[in-house]
Amino acid sequence: MGAGARILIAGQAPGRRVHETGIPFNDPSGDRLRLWLGMDRDTFYDPSRVALVPMGFCYPGTGSSGDLPPRPECAGAWRDRILASLNNVALTLVIGQYAMDWHLRGQNRETLTETVRAWREFQPKVWPLPHPSPRNNLWLKKNPWFDQEVIPELRRQVAVLLKSSP
Repeated sequence: MGAGARILIAGQAPGRRVHETGIPFNDPSGDRLRLWLGMDRDTFYDPSRVALVPMGFCYPGTGSSGDLPPRPECAGAWRDRILASLNNVALTLVIGQYAMDWHLRGQNRETLTETVRAWREFQPKVWPLPHPSPRNNLWLKKNPWFDQEVIPELRRQVAVLLKSSP
């Protein structure tokens, strides 16, 4: 993670596949996220442009309906220090409910859907997003406004920031 990154991607915690490779978003979730951002893999993994900082660095295990949430003590131990070192971040992409709870600190709405729908209210510095996991295919199908309204504007803003990065 480079201190000069213009975009911070605040994710949840690595899934099993990502944990095994040690590469964040090295799975179908990452493929979808890069598609949402209009970003290729080289740019996505360029630490001088993008900082990838999850809520937890270790795989939290599997629960009855998917991966368990990030362990809460992890972010509390190091997150503020890491974020303080990222002086050039102009946009934070907050991915999933746990990241929203941390980064929006009480500004999020009752549901993830309502928070994502209110994305304009968090501009220009923060962008709440659902998790790009294939497990969210049903959410994406039920919320076509996300692909129609949010994704084009997200891509535009990301492109502007990437052009202005070193």
